Amino acid sequence: MARAAVKAKQQAKAKAQPTKAARKRGRRGHSGGGNPNQDLFFIRLRRRQKWIYAFLAVIFAATFAGVGVGSGNGGGLDQLYSGLFGGSGSSVSKAKDEIKKNPTKGYRDLATAYETNGDNAGAISALQSYLALKKNDANVWGELGGLQLTQAQTYVTQYQAVQANAQLADPSAPFLPSGTLAQAVGTNAAYQNAAQQASSQSSALYQQITTSLSSAVTSYQKVTKLQPRSTTAWEELATAATNAGNSRVALGAWQKVLKLDPHSPQRSSIERQIKSIKKQLAPTSQSSKSGK
Repeated sequence: MARAAVKAKQQAKAKAQPTKAARKRGRRGHSGGGNPNQDLFFIRLRRRQKWIYAFLAVIFAATFAGVGVGSGNGGGLDQLYSGLFGGSGSSVSKAKDEIKKNPTKGYRDLATAYETNGDNAGAISALQSYLALKKNDANVWGELGGLQLTQAQTYVTQYQAVQANAQLADPSAPFLPSGTLAQAVGTNAAYQNAAQQASSQSSALYQQITTSLSSAVTSYQKVTKLQPRSTTAWEELATAATNAGNSRVALGAWQKVLKLDPHSPQRSSIERQIKSIKKQLAPTSQSSKSGK
């Protein structure tokens, strides 16, 4: 009985071994370490979406021929990109061409194109040409004033950088001796030339700052003349005049703001500004009276 039981157990074990082996082969891992059905998924996707690939191929072929790629004209892709994303250079060119047909619209469009490109100087020049033809456009006068203030700020930044470079132009200066010995030693010619060049640049930039600020004041004065009841116009003039150091114009503009809007939320701030300007003008007024 014992032998029969052992034999039956061995036979059952032998029958079970092929089943395990088959299961092992069926569960073998994917060589890439991922899901073995992944490739089947993409194959099924490609089979089901063949019409999409065919459609895209037709679109590409039509675009390829439509924009002239490979035809030798060299402008196909440029035109495509310009149509999709816009072209600032082409806007400037179109505006310049428009000037010949309609100068007012052309200069207006040219200014916009330059502003889009970040070319303040070009935009200012275009607006000035526009205003020479259409002098009573208060909005454009205000736009011009804003650009002139921005230009002045750009010059201020450059001026500050040049001033910093001028201080660094002669690093030996703090260590030079004084008195007779200093005269005997002299200064380094290379450093002296660099300092002189920085000084020359500073002078030129300072003049540009002054001109831009004064021009902004003039532009905003045009706005207030065309829109004398506009509180905003007078505020812009007051701010521009303050930045330009034109205290008299600033004082008159701030006073006009309070006259037009006596209940302004900024009344206390404006009154302090007026008081400060009057203090600045007081010594000038006293000296002019004593001169008489």
